[in-house]
Amino acid sequence: MNAPADSADVRRGNLALVLRYLDAHGPCARTEVAVGTGLVHATVTALVAELIDRGLVHEAGSVPTGGRGRPRRLLGLVPERVVILAAQVSLESVHVMAADFQGHVLHRESAPHHAPYGDPRALAAVIGCVVRSAEAAVREVAPHAHLAQLAVAMAGPVVGTSQLVAAAIDFGWRSTDLRALVTAELPLLDCPVDVVNDANMAALAEYHALEAAGVEHPDTVAYIKADTGVGGGLLVNGRVHSGSHGMAGEIGHLPIALDGPDCRCGTQGCLATYIGPEPLIHAAGLDHVAESEGGEAALAELDRRLRAGEPDAVAALGAAGHALGAAVLGVSGVTDAGEIILGGYLATWSSWLRPGLDARLAGRRALAPATQPTITYGVLGGEATLRGAFQTCRDALLDDPTGVPALPQAPVTVPSP
Repeated sequence: MNAPADSADVRRGNLALVLRYLDAHGPCARTEVAVGTGLVHATVTALVAELIDRGLVHEAGSVPTGGRGRPRRLLGLVPERVVILAAQVSLESVHVMAADFQGHVLHRESAPHHAPYGDPRALAAVIGCVVRSAEAAVREVAPHAHLAQLAVAMAGPVVGTSQLVAAAIDFGWRSTDLRALVTAELPLLDCPVDVVNDANMAALAEYHALEAAGVEHPDTVAYIKADTGVGGGLLVNGRVHSGSHGMAGEIGHLPIALDGPDCRCGTQGCLATYIGPEPLIHAAGLDHVAESEGGEAALAELDRRLRAGEPDAVAALGAAGHALGAAVLGVSGVTDAGEIILGGYLATWSSWLRPGLDARLAGRRALAPATQPTITYGVLGGEATLRGAFQTCRDALLDDPTGVPALPQAPVTVPSP
């Protein structure tokens, strides 16, 4: 009774195997695909034919064999066949990026959301509006592309297959089905909608960006970022490890002081209360800028003052560096991470954070230097979350190409007698 399902699963897995090989090694010939995947040539021929029917692969020319026989026909991917939408929610805005299968950006758009604290429906409405606008723009430049997926990256732990946002503390939400709210705003969007954790997406993107730049990662890598808020991620062998409840890597709410400031999460002394945007803005004396122009403008002013060497700004980052060091000690002690990547403004402002960070780590480094993590810095800046969300959707498509429908067949015309 299970044979048809098993057969479908095997075929789906083999399609993924061929598509991933072409993604990594193409353009190449069918013979090379067979050797590289271990599949027999006849099976490769049938699988390639299906991928061509779905518009994901095309004949990309031919090359001489260098001897007798016909030239080898090369196969390559068709980047424009698929479009992926990635959305990111920040404290003040919704950002959307549309990119083709190879990551070429087709459209970007941002809009302020002005969502009232504690009201996820208002935010979902803005997400829906920006996504509809982005989809319309994509249809102008790529009318025949298949819209494969929308990923919405949200601050807060995202739980299991239900994708419930367990809590979005900076937005005043408790357990919220954001996916259902966004889907209801997009009744005409003919693609799956997923909600993902923003810090996990950034962690994944920075991991691969550093890898592409030549960084060799250890088995276990922790990521800490600060921008919209303070978050993090844990990667084991290059994959996000989310734990039993989606909470692994929620470093922003790691308590680093028993009697520290009250945190919205219900406890005291969390890392976010020391290095989050609001505490840093306050410590630098920029509350008036945040009140009149918004948090993003206040952070931009903090950046200007840091580079000008203004004492209050420098002191604020120095104290934040000490707090960050305490968190690094806690994270490395629990996870034994061999590398900790700092992202968001923790990377941008590393020059001002590093003295406090190093001072806090000095004792442990002197005691057991061989067991201490390497500190690296993200390179993607504000791009990290959207790029990670895009990559997650792309990986899902590579794992299951059957989500892309076959191209419509051209009508056959019968000549008149």
